[in-house]
Order: sequence, then structure tokens, then C-alpha cells
Amino acid sequence: MPKTFPTPQLVIFDCDGVLVDSETVSNQAMVDNLARHGLSLTLPEAMGHFVGGTMMGVMDKARKLGADLPQDWVEEIYAETYSRLRAGVGLVPGILDLLARLDQHSIPTCVASNGSEEKMRITLGQNGLWERFHPQAMFSAHALGVAKPEPGLFLAAASHFGVEARSCLVIEDSATGAQAASRAGMRCLGFAPHGQGAKLAGQGAEVFTGMQEVPALIGLT
Repeated sequence: MPKTFPTPQLVIFDCDGVLVDSETVSNQAMVDNLARHGLSLTLPEAMGHFVGGTMMGVMDKARKLGADLPQDWVEEIYAETYSRLRAGVGLVPGILDLLARLDQHSIPTCVASNGSEEKMRITLGQNGLWERFHPQAMFSAHALGVAKPEPGLFLAAASHFGVEARSCLVIEDSATGAQAASRAGMRCLGFAPHGQGAKLAGQGAEVFTGMQEVPALIGLT
């Protein structure tokens, strides 16, 4: 028989690629930038290498792959990425319906992201979600000083809401985030609309491909 779970008392969303469809835009900015610094990657290659990482981690990996990056590269790539995101980024299909469904069942929600609050203000602010989550339900690695795959972001969210880790549900699209959820002792649903399910499953996530699947997965009627 399939394993059953109690209804979560808190749902923790990653931001990029889960709430907002920003990963393609951000990684195309990365591809274009790295090409100027001597590293040629396709968009799928960049997403495979960098999705879920911190920007310092991205810089280290890009250098190992052959990029000649200046010391101020992190500031450079943030400026270029934010500029593209300001031009427009959409919500992940079905996310508003899912949030409304969780609200109907009085299940609290929050965001935990390796990205900065500035980036979330840009992406979520275009779609009305910044006001929903900021400031009491938004946890940024930049602000807290701990990033996925460490569990601290998720544990901070659980502590803030007074919910035990085992009663939380995490929705992630990166193996890094799924690993953090596992380390935190939280159930994780791995959102894989672009075929990254194997990496998510490898970190213990339950893979799904559309937000409309989530209510049934967590026992909402």
C-alpha cells in the first residue's frame, strides 16, 4: 500500500521555479554572461549545473568549468539577472489555485529561498505574491546566513510558525532544496516540469509535474 501522510501544518515553497517561472530567464542571463567570460554553455547545461545553488557556489563551479570571472562577478551577474527579471516573469501555472486551496484549508504557507529578498521583491512583486509573503513568511538565505542544502532555512521557517519539522511539507524544484528538506526531516514534493525528476528523487523527494497534483498528494479533498 502507498504510504500515507497527515495533512501538513505548514507548506514551505521554494521561490524560483516553484512560485515564479524564473529559472529559464535567470539561467539565460547566466549563459550570456559566462560566454563573455570564456565559458560556453547551453541553457540546459547551465540549469543542470547551477539551479538551486548560491551565487558564490555558482561562481566557484563556473571557474572550475573554465570561466575567467572577475572578483566582482557576483554583483555583475545579479545586476544583469535582475534587469531581465524586471522585464517580466510569470507565475508557475497552477500556483495561485494551489495557494487558494491551502488557504481554504487554513494551512499556513511561506517561502524559503537561497535567493535574496531583492530578487524575490522583483519576481513576486510582479504577481501580487510579495504582499502575501513579506515579511513574516519569507526566509532568505541572504538574510539568515544559511543556505540550502543545509536545513537551516526550513528549520527557521518551522520554528517561526511553531510547527514541528515532521509536520511541514516542502515544495522544491532542485536537488539542493530536496536535500535540505531531507536533512530537516521534512516531507518534500519535487516539482519536475522539465525532466529533472531523477535528481529530485535521488534526494528523497516525491516527484510531480503539475501544481494541480498537490492537493491529492497531501490529502486535501
